[in-house]
Amino acid sequence: MTRTRSKRNESHRDVVRCAIYTRKSTEEGLDQEFNTLDAQRESGEAYIVSQRHEGWECLPDRYDDGGFTGGNMDRPALRRLMADIEAGKVDCVIVYKVDRLSRSLLDFARIMETFDRHNVSFVSVTQQFNTSTSMGRLVLNVLLSFAQFEREIISERTRDKIAAARRKGKWSGGMPLLGYNVDPQGSKLVVNETEADRVRAIFNLYSEHQSLLAVVAELDERGWVNKRWTTKKGIERGGKRFTKTSLHKLLTNVTYIGKLRYKDEVHDGEHEAIVSTDVWQRVQSLLSRNGRTGGAAVRNKFGALLKGILHCSACGTAMSPSHSTKNGNKRYRYYVCTNAQKRGWHNCPSKSIPAGEIERFVVEQIRAIGHDPTMVRDTVAQARSLGQSERLGLESELRGVRRDVAHWDAEVRELLPQVEPGDRETPARKRLADLQERIRSGEQRATDIQEQLLALDRTMIDEADVAAALAKFDPVWEALAPREQVRLIDLLIERIDYDGGTGDVSIAFHAAGIRQLADQIETEDAA
Repeated sequence: MTRTRSKRNESHRDVVRCAIYTRKSTEEGLDQEFNTLDAQRESGEAYIVSQRHEGWECLPDRYDDGGFTGGNMDRPALRRLMADIEAGKVDCVIVYKVDRLSRSLLDFARIMETFDRHNVSFVSVTQQFNTSTSMGRLVLNVLLSFAQFEREIISERTRDKIAAARRKGKWSGGMPLLGYNVDPQGSKLVVNETEADRVRAIFNLYSEHQSLLAVVAELDERGWVNKRWTTKKGIERGGKRFTKTSLHKLLTNVTYIGKLRYKDEVHDGEHEAIVSTDVWQRVQSLLSRNGRTGGAAVRNKFGALLKGILHCSACGTAMSPSHSTKNGNKRYRYYVCTNAQKRGWHNCPSKSIPAGEIERFVVEQIRAIGHDPTMVRDTVAQARSLGQSERLGLESELRGVRRDVAHWDAEVRELLPQVEPGDRETPARKRLADLQERIRSGEQRATDIQEQLLALDRTMIDEADVAAALAKFDPVWEALAPREQVRLIDLLIERIDYDGGTGDVSIAFHAAGIRQLADQIETEDAA
């Protein structure tokens, strides 16, 4: 197709400066020595040579958009070409086919307006017709309509292929996910054990803090970032710090329980789960409950003593405080299973329990423990078990940090010979600076973990600590204001599980809380 401008005064222009624009939708094959962009340009250059008698000359600048769709104008080489046209540097634009310039009828019309405004001709090497006539413009519009139709058909096929792959549980591409690597041979997700430990730790952190911002702050302190990976071109991507949005996205991703999502559908995936369904479901319940407040401390208006620590063991969900009033002045308080509230009472054997009954039972248990050697031993064993779990998590993280630091150290040693004195902005220099910063952060995190492990050893309690702390709980308890009683229970107890079917109540104590209470009582006695 050849488009010439009648307004152009050829007598004033001896040379026609021709720019060749090329485009390919994907990056596949672009790393070859002679790729499709080269072939398109070679065809354009041959056409320009055939028009040399008209004064046509090829501009040396290349306008190549490799890996960019023709469905929009967000292409760097096209933007550069349009800027050169507006600067008066181009008289004619050559393309191999019309759809190389655009597959959108609307975008093509906009490009043509710019060409008209600057008296720039347009030539399609393989589609010879003249658009200065009404018939030529009609043919052009038909061609563009088919180009746009083809683009939409390709999009539909791509969407259908992704949907079919997701429904079969296959990974269909996208941004790599923290906790997994993408198998380069089969496009499958493979567990990255070091990152998987971090993902599990992040879920546990949210279960503990129940606040996105608190967890983001903790992750910042640990120096943990989002997934970092290297593209096929060797460019490093990702590695950004967590935000509320990225953390929420991680915590709600069903991929971690071995499933894949396609729109509103959830299907079993081929990959291995790295978070248990119970943990994932508990986090979803907390996120749903905290949605209104973002996890900020909620006002405890009616002094619910077990708010946030009482759980329904049958459903694995929290039991939230509730109340009803009778005759307008008598209030009855309850703890209600959130699963029963949301899915119907027939789904839970516990349903609800009177608040006064369970609170009195828990307080009596704490009082009794201090006077019963058997219960003291059981409490110590339970607290030590919790402390041991925390220790194992910290030791696992420490091993991962040390592996990362060793890997970065090795990369630094490889890069050092490539850096010359005086280099400031070279890629090797920038990479070296980035690695040194990572090593510094990693070593700082390793030091922090070691200090936490030492602190954990110091908070390990023995039977004397428990007996001393809980024996003095009874005389102190009645003297406390309701708000202080809530704080003390939070300090001592990590979790209470209530089974409505059997009536069993299980109490897990904070080892650090018992130690802190014992220290406080000792300090007050000394004063």
